[in-house]
Amino acid sequence: MDADVIVIGLGAAGSWAAWRAAQQGARVIGLESRSRLHDDGAYAGESRLFRAAYHEGAHYVPMLLSSRESWLDLELGGCSRIFHDTGVLSIGSPDAPQLEQVRASLAGSGIDHEVLDADEIRARYPQHGLITDEIGVLDRLGGVLRPESAVAEIQRRALEAGAELRDHTDVVAIDETASGVTVTTADGTIDAAQVIVTAGAWTSALLPDLGALLEIKPLALTWFAPDDPRSFDAAVFPAFIRDHGETHLFGVPTLDGSLVKVGYDAKWESVDEPDALVRRMTLEQRDRVARDVHRLVPTLPAAVSRGSVHMDVFTADKTALLGRLSERVVVGTGFSGHGFKLTPAFGDALADLALDREPRFDLAPFAPSRFATAPVAA
Repeated sequence: MDADVIVIGLGAAGSWAAWRAAQQGARVIGLESRSRLHDDGAYAGESRLFRAAYHEGAHYVPMLLSSRESWLDLELGGCSRIFHDTGVLSIGSPDAPQLEQVRASLAGSGIDHEVLDADEIRARYPQHGLITDEIGVLDRLGGVLRPESAVAEIQRRALEAGAELRDHTDVVAIDETASGVTVTTADGTIDAAQVIVTAGAWTSALLPDLGALLEIKPLALTWFAPDDPRSFDAAVFPAFIRDHGETHLFGVPTLDGSLVKVGYDAKWESVDEPDALVRRMTLEQRDRVARDVHRLVPTLPAAVSRGSVHMDVFTADKTALLGRLSERVVVGTGFSGHGFKLTPAFGDALADLALDREPRFDLAPFAPSRFATAPVAA
């Protein structure tokens, strides 16, 4: 065989899985259809929030705390800043499910946090507007990750551990055999004992049976140039998540002393396949985003300085597909807009599964089989 493990897709999770498997002594070949770093992946976009207080559910908290330690360890051994310790402020109605889940995730967790009432939000963080009956939960373990720097460092570690990472390599087919798996590329075939598929928006093309479970959604990212960037410095303005009526925002303090990034749930139509994604926002779309952002963060201007459109793959329950599909195929996909922060936990789990090791965390909530259709009785 050419390798013990083939990893298809060298985004964040795939690169981490390749690194960890190689660290365990496995012969690893990683395949990426584009350059090793590119802006078509779900990780692209300069920054990602890290939250320990998690409105997606308390069962994530142990994975998040472990991932935070791993991110800090990765930064210590590298050359780039990866984790900015800014805290994350979640703002919303106290009765909103998101805030209830955030508080539930904090219960008994030991996560350093503070709950602010509306008056305290207004006094401490005047950058935020239209504060009505809302509360804020400041997660002091939260922060901002730099995804491009992180993926570059993960890949460097993978190479040091002995993994072979091949870019500009298109995968045509994955075929299981009696003794292993054969991956056919445009350049030939590669045989291995196991394959890990972390191909993001391209997963359905490689694993058609998963196509009905995955939806490619556009993600709008925008940057604004405030009159006073100092008021958006991390020392006075933590990263934030804001749910106000139908509007959902997440934002990052200025990382360069100039621009402030705000992500916006644009609720745009899904796309059928990755190449159909329109990467540039229309003027109408930019104006809508700017209007809503300025309404909730009025010290940001009502005009977008820079914008881009990215994509991620979502499942119906917005929970990743992470697990074994067959004897030879392991998959990690459908991260649903919140996978990057969990890269260390997810990547470790993928490597463990491929190497027949017991994963550290319970993967039952992520099992692809949860969507299996019950057999029809004869």
